[in-house]
This record gives sequence, C-alpha cells and structure tokens, in this order.
Amino acid sequence: MKKGNTLIAIIAHDNKKADMIQFLIKNGLTLQHEKVKLIATGLLGRNAEKSGFKVKKMLPCSMGGDAQIASKVAEGRINIVFFFKDPLASHAHEVDVNMLLRICDVHNVPLATNEATAQLLLNAIVQQL
Repeated sequence: MKKGNTLIAIIAHDNKKADMIQFLIKNGLTLQHEKVKLIATGLLGRNAEKSGFKVKKMLPCSMGGDAQIASKVAEGRINIVFFFKDPLASHAHEVDVNMLLRICDVHNVPLATNEATAQLLLNAIVQQL
C-alpha cells in the first residue's frame, strides 16, 4: 500500500449494516485517523455519520452506489473494500455485487467480505500509520 491516505470503501447487505457499524465503532481509533478516509453507499454512509464517522456518501447500492465504488476501484482511488455480505439471503442486485468483487480482483484491491478478514486488513493498516 502506498504512503499517504488510505481510502476504505464500506458496503454491507441490509442484514449486515448493523454489524458494519459495530465494526467501525470497535475500530474507531484507526478509522478516524487523519490518514484514513471512508467512502460508503447510501444508508450505510448515513448510519456511519450518525455514529460519528466522516464519510463520503455514494448512492444506495440499489441505485448504483456499488457501481460508483467499483469505478473508483478501477481508477485506483480506493485502497481497500470492506463489503459485509449476507451469505444466507438472496439479493436482487447480485450481478452488481459480483461486478464489484471482480473489479477488486482485476485491480488487485484487498477485499474483506466478513468482519474477521476486515479486522486483519485493518490491523495491517495500523502498522503503516
């Protein structure tokens, strides 16, 4: 990862939004560091703001927010993606989800789809701050 700011995208399926907010709160010291910036999709971004985080908000996923984040990944503007997926529910926009996962793979951007992996990536960031 390059020196300077680290831009982390946060996305979560509806049943995982509360888990993402709890993860953010638990890791508030790191995620509110001046060199760490957050970008999120619609409702999750608003919830993160209500929890005290500064977040750049995109559209909701259902309106293309995940595609907006994917385009920023492709442009090299996002360093890490935390996408807490709900593996036990079907999702109307699964094609969009797969597109985002593919873009992360194509551009070699670390992607965490659960809290355990997100924590490992965040621990690596702490080493660089």
